[in-house]
Amino acid sequence: MKKFVFASVMVLASLCLVTAPTLKAQDLSIKDPAEYNAYQNATTQSDPKAKAAALEGFLTSYPQSIVKGAVLDLLLALYSAPAPDGLADNDKTLLTATRILQLDPNNLRAILSAVYVKKGQCARTQDVQTCDDAAALSQKGLIAPKPTAIADADWKSLTHLAYPLFHSTLALDDQVSKKDFKGAVAEYRAELMLYTDDESKSAGLNDTLLLAQAYTNPDVKDYVNAVWFYARVVDYAPPAYKVRIEPQLEQVYKKYHGGLDGLDAIKTQAATTTFPPGTYHPDPALTPAEQIHKMLTDPTIKKDQLALSDKETILAFGTKDDAESIWAVMKDQATPVPGIVIEATASVIKVAVTDDSKAAKTPDFIVNMKTPLADKDIPAVGFEFKLQPAAELDGTYDSYTQIPAKDAVPATATTPAVAATAQSAEIVLRDGFIQPEKKKPVVHKPVPGHKAAAAH
Repeated sequence: MKKFVFASVMVLASLCLVTAPTLKAQDLSIKDPAEYNAYQNATTQSDPKAKAAALEGFLTSYPQSIVKGAVLDLLLALYSAPAPDGLADNDKTLLTATRILQLDPNNLRAILSAVYVKKGQCARTQDVQTCDDAAALSQKGLIAPKPTAIADADWKSLTHLAYPLFHSTLALDDQVSKKDFKGAVAEYRAELMLYTDDESKSAGLNDTLLLAQAYTNPDVKDYVNAVWFYARVVDYAPPAYKVRIEPQLEQVYKKYHGGLDGLDAIKTQAATTTFPPGTYHPDPALTPAEQIHKMLTDPTIKKDQLALSDKETILAFGTKDDAESIWAVMKDQATPVPGIVIEATASVIKVAVTDDSKAAKTPDFIVNMKTPLADKDIPAVGFEFKLQPAAELDGTYDSYTQIPAKDAVPATATTPAVAATAQSAEIVLRDGFIQPEKKKPVVHKPVPGHKAAAAH
């Protein structure tokens, strides 16, 4: 998703301009008059492009100048700042930051500028090496010592901008390069902790969205936190983005809660603070067994009028008492069995009735025939029984077995892999028989002119 917060670009540029050194040549003891004049000429240019060219020319003419570091700092500010004060040239920003780090490996401004550019490249290209390089610089920036020449207030401003970006970059590297979504969650949270609640409404909002998405990854799967951070983003995202993000919030909330009731209250709560308070405990959705019990205790529900698929669902997922209550209604009752034939012999027809069973091509109804079928009457695998007047398979409920879910088993040298299976029910019927398709009677149209001929 495209970023909808660009404040960091402006802050970075502003900070580079504000904190870039403005040293006088005589303060740095430039003794050569020619060098002094060249420095003065370069630093007093008002047009950013001309100033950058003059500063680069100065470094070419005086590569070992005592003011080399100061000139590179000025160039970094020019290349990273947007117009009209700068040139907004990422390639030259990165190149200049690299030159500064060769002179001063712990220069936080240069590390910050390099990380900013490399993180953008990582996000665009998904190149593992680029992402790893950005992460390595970020780790270095987080432990860079404060230079004695920088005032405490300036250092605080610099780190307040730099550290969140470093954690954001580490999170991106975790996702892109390492596929470590738990690590990404930790880094995004570390980033957001550095913002005030007001700042996180804008500066950290894009990464709040990425944090929410990371929480939905199968390796993390924390829908409670995902809902909170999605709600926080929906509260403050620009309208054009809000309409795209809100459906994601609703989808995750429904997965966890089962419906949308209560979501508006969570949005209201998330608007007040970045992180969820201890009182935030959304209710999870009812389990299948709980949903079944709730349905069966509804006085308007008539158990004998439930659809066949609903009855099977109760037998498959209901508690023992609920399953037995529905089976008491079904036992010894005759019923049609509409479904697809999975296996058939003269004595037994196995049919997939529910959509899940059809998709898995596994039988959930086993019909024991009252009288063995003739070979010509045995239905082919894949044949679909329907209700009359189509061909109909009938039987009488005899027994059922609730089959627990099974986890997948990987293959070994001696055994094949076994796929995971969902919880289900196997229903056995007796006294099965097939009602053949009822053919529509042939209606003969009268021969034209018949009546007239008969009249004669």
